Amino acid sequence: MRDDARAVLDELARIDGPAVVVAHSYGGIPVSEAVAEADNVSHLVYLTAYQLDVGESLLGYHGAPVPPEPHGFQAVPDEPAPMFYGDVPGAEAEEAAQRLVPQSTRSFSDTLTQAGWHTVPSTYIVCENDQALPPQNQETLAARAGAVHRIASHHSPFLSMPEELAALLAKIALGSAG
Repeated sequence: MRDDARAVLDELARIDGPAVVVAHSYGGIPVSEAVAEADNVSHLVYLTAYQLDVGESLLGYHGAPVPPEPHGFQAVPDEPAPMFYGDVPGAEAEEAAQRLVPQSTRSFSDTLTQAGWHTVPSTYIVCENDQALPPQNQETLAARAGAVHRIASHHSPFLSMPEELAALLAKIALGSAG
């Protein structure tokens, strides 16, 4: 997670002017960590993402034990298309699922040392039909955000309803600019 946060911070440093950062799924964790150090982020958007607090990890949030030696990788779930791309047309969902790769176990167990949403305004977008991060979990996380929006989507609205998501993100970004 720390390497991912460093990559986010490095990319943010390349942006002139204020940035609105959209974090999706696991991406909410390293984005929260990175944005705490960035000076050019005007708003955070958590899109069915983990909006964790200092001291929390993905595994800890779900009440799962942290492995004593968190080496190795978490495999891609069996049949990922219904979980991550439930409302994406079949061929496109399968193509997206083929791009998934195992993720380091450590990224799931690293805890946040800082959380940018404490100092940067944030919005949470709940995806009401999500099979990967259930809506009830999202609602709990969304309570940490300054504003909440809901869309009738599964986990990946950028594939299933890109126009609607883009319109909502533009509305959020324009609202944060004022």
